[in-house]
Amino acid sequence: MALIGFIGIGNMGYAMLGGALEKFEPEELTFTDVNGKRLEYVKEQKGVNYLHDNTTLVEQCKYIVLSIKPQFYDVVLDSIKDKISPGHVVISIAPGISIDYLKTSLGEDIKIVRAMPNTPALVNEGMSGVCYSNGNYTEDEKSVVDKLFSSIGKYEVVPEQLLDAVICASGSSPAYVYMFIEALADSGVRYGIPRDKAYTFAAQTVLGAAKMVLETGKHPGELKDQVCSPGGTTIAGVAALEEYGFRNAIMKASDQCFNRIQEMKK
Repeated sequence: MALIGFIGIGNMGYAMLGGALEKFEPEELTFTDVNGKRLEYVKEQKGVNYLHDNTTLVEQCKYIVLSIKPQFYDVVLDSIKDKISPGHVVISIAPGISIDYLKTSLGEDIKIVRAMPNTPALVNEGMSGVCYSNGNYTEDEKSVVDKLFSSIGKYEVVPEQLLDAVICASGSSPAYVYMFIEALADSGVRYGIPRDKAYTFAAQTVLGAAKMVLETGKHPGELKDQVCSPGGTTIAGVAALEEYGFRNAIMKASDQCFNRIQEMKK
């Protein structure tokens, strides 16, 4: 009998499974997927046994991670609803799928945890927003949820109404960061840095700058000012970013992300 079962083992499910192996034994974990080749690949890579159907997984596991795309939720929920009991904890990581929707499908007395992780979970540096449905969670249940999400990076518990904003702040934004790294590296290549080294310079700089924000507790604006010497090179670059709407472009991207989430809910 496993403890945690993943329904779906795509990119995010795979990332969470990999992180979970840092804090749980392989025999405490299992998974299902509609792709037979994927099942074998993940078993070979991670040393975790899989199950062939969702109902067996629900029968054997207390914690059920729904790591599937939103469009597949109706089919999966219908396949497991008769096996889910108040003793289970269902963990959903899909955007636009509310706790109320899950309770309507599975039962009002079912414990639901909604979470929004992001792809850096693949390297145990993810950032997740987590919220709990109303219910009397035991300390053990909260401990397992804590271990699961801390195994893939950091997380914050937030009210459900903030999860859409969490997607904007951390769920989708890695793509913007990758674009920034790519552009920064391209500029280095333009001035003669070999491409592989340019990516290293750019990516390590982003990593280091992020750690400065997290570990010093200083406002990003203050840290930016510390780099900007009067009349120097950095303030000239910052002025160009302001001229071409760098911050406005990021905020507009977040607006579009948020609006798309609202469309997906309809």
